[in-house]
Amino acid sequence: MPRLPQLKSLWMVVAGFLFGCMGVFVKLGAEYFSSAELVFYRSLFGLLVIALIIRSQRLSAATPYWKAHLWRGLSGFVALMLFFYAIGQLPLATAVTLNYTAPLFLAFLSTIILKDPPRLPLLLAILIGFAGVVALLQPALHHDQLTAGLMGLVSGFLAAIAYLNVKQLGQLGEPSYRVVFYFTLTCTIGGGIWMAAHTFHAITPANLLLLLGLGTTATLAQLAMTHAYREGSMLVVGSLAYSTVVFASLWGILLWHEVLSLTSWLGIALIILSGIIASRVTQRLPAI
Repeated sequence: MPRLPQLKSLWMVVAGFLFGCMGVFVKLGAEYFSSAELVFYRSLFGLLVIALIIRSQRLSAATPYWKAHLWRGLSGFVALMLFFYAIGQLPLATAVTLNYTAPLFLAFLSTIILKDPPRLPLLLAILIGFAGVVALLQPALHHDQLTAGLMGLVSGFLAAIAYLNVKQLGQLGEPSYRVVFYFTLTCTIGGGIWMAAHTFHAITPANLLLLLGLGTTATLAQLAMTHAYREGSMLVVGSLAYSTVVFASLWGILLWHEVLSLTSWLGIALIILSGIIASRVTQRLPAI
């Protein structure tokens, strides 16, 4: 029988699918809006969705841990901002690969901050997953892109900080919906300030549906991911996070008829292998 933390870690696969769907809306929305606008609308519509859930379920948004929520919100927002900046300056594959160094940083931070002992099988699973991401996306970085590359790397580090904060909020007893609510609130405020420095584009009935899809899938993905990090094994969740890249690639094949090379398919196989190793190893290890 699979252990309960392992099952809860599998929520990251659900999140990976939803983040892949979110990526579709980002790609479609890029025809109409700037990166700053997409970050803002992603957060604003997401905030409306989570607020509707809280209201309909008669849940409470009040919290005594506002400082912890603020740190989670700020680290996540800056990571998101730097990720979008990297996407604008680098090839998409390179930006995504740099952002997906987050599980590697997370493995390091969990050892230093949470005092968790290194678990070599899980670290191996994370490294295999990252190798799969590199093989799938085949990133490239030129000399004049080093600054943007550094920003992409920092986005991965800050994302790891944000995931660590999610785990700590879970240990404090904060429910997933409240973590997502304050995160989207912080990103809406920060995204609004960032968007104010850019050109506004008109919202039409057609692209409004894209924004609604973006906000809804992003929020549901955040809920699933937060639940996974809050209740599951952190290194397993970090390994399963690479599933987002697989789902995004499959959407690219289905919707834009993208063709994957043999190396890319090898990358997908490595990512799947990473998740299998992490899941099987967790059956014999206590949860983080």
